[in-house]
Amino acid sequence: MLTVAEARAESCPQPTDEIATDRPDVTNSSLVVPVGSFQSENGVNLSWRDGGRTADGTNTRWRLGIAPCLEVLVDLPTFFANVKAPGSLGFSDIAPAMKWQISPVPGKIDLSMTVGVALPTGAVEVAGRGVQPYLQFPWSWELHDGWGLSGMFTEFFRPADFTNKQITETTFVIEKKLTEKMSVFTEYVGDYPAGGSPSQLMNSGGLYHLTPTQQLDFHFAIGLNHNAPRYIVGVGYSFRVDGLFRQ
Repeated sequence: MLTVAEARAESCPQPTDEIATDRPDVTNSSLVVPVGSFQSENGVNLSWRDGGRTADGTNTRWRLGIAPCLEVLVDLPTFFANVKAPGSLGFSDIAPAMKWQISPVPGKIDLSMTVGVALPTGAVEVAGRGVQPYLQFPWSWELHDGWGLSGMFTEFFRPADFTNKQITETTFVIEKKLTEKMSVFTEYVGDYPAGGSPSQLMNSGGLYHLTPTQQLDFHFAIGLNHNAPRYIVGVGYSFRVDGLFRQ
């Protein structure tokens, strides 16, 4: 007979499950990677803002399952290059984090919590100043006939920024599974600085599973106000390697 802990571990993501990534939408997956699995998520973007164009890549996130419903992750520095001025040039910060899947109950609302921090390793023009902790809650709800809802609430803290010390980000996604391998989505993204004007985006795209552990994706975003980029287009590739250590 399974104990409560064993039953909970069995309901956490397993190596037999398909890859679930934190991209291409801004909303992260509410699922962690299985125990002993390493996942690499990568992509490149081209954005238009204030008449300028900027390319950034590789937007790499590494994720490792270290215990049932628990993973460590790190966002590697992304390089931002000016295609057409104006725009910023340089690397973003490296940002380690830990993610816990709170409610791994199939058929119900999945909820996770991520605690992370961006370390001051990148260019100030790209990443801002100082250490920047964040607290994040991604959730998802699987409906009928391939439909699903998801979203995320994030608090970014920027102690060294005198104008925007805190930014609240909210997202909401409607997703539709078209086939066993392909899904599409539409997403709202809103960034709300404390005491500042918001930035709002509509982001749409899709993903295709080449295999149960490999994914291709694309997205296209449109800014809804003057504080957001005018357009963003991006593509990505992600993969997962299982069985790295014994459970």
